[in-house]
Amino acid sequence: MPAEPSVISSDLWQRLAAYEIGPEQATLSFRDRLARENRWDSAFADRVIGEYKRFCYLARTAGHEVTPSDAVDQAWHLHLTYSRDYWQRFCPEVLGAELHHGPTAGGQAERTRYYDQYAATLKSYEDAFGEPPPADIWPGAARRFGVDPKGVRVNPADVMILPRKVAYAIIALFGAAFALLGWGALQ
Repeated sequence: MPAEPSVISSDLWQRLAAYEIGPEQATLSFRDRLARENRWDSAFADRVIGEYKRFCYLARTAGHEVTPSDAVDQAWHLHLTYSRDYWQRFCPEVLGAELHHGPTAGGQAERTRYYDQYAATLKSYEDAFGEPPPADIWPGAARRFGVDPKGVRVNPADVMILPRKVAYAIIALFGAAFALLGWGALQ
């Protein structure tokens, strides 16, 4: 993911690009933990971490409050659990400022505020990096605040997850089978 030359040459971007989250000697790396907790493969988790770094860059340079995508927010949440690293190394040494995470207070006014902030974040991303953010990590604002908040986290060891089309096809097959059995019983 190439950044514009002005971003690449900035001291802030150089520090962000070089920064590795968490202790080097950890058996379970930050990337591996992020992937495991979100059921992502390692390559996608790496991409999300890269986008998290871009988000942090924007938080310092955009000139307005920024709002992360859900995937980037997952990386941020996990990074916050590495509290010593986050507050004692990342914020002062890499960002050069504190970056606080504030949850929504809820309600329509907050929803509108975050929707607008997210749309502005996407625009600032494109302005800073010279390309639109990847849609699989940064969906449009309508999805981010319309569909995604309805998502739930489930443990796949406890449930079976089927795409809607597959589930509907199975239901249709069972319906047809029962209809044929019923029709045959009437004959």
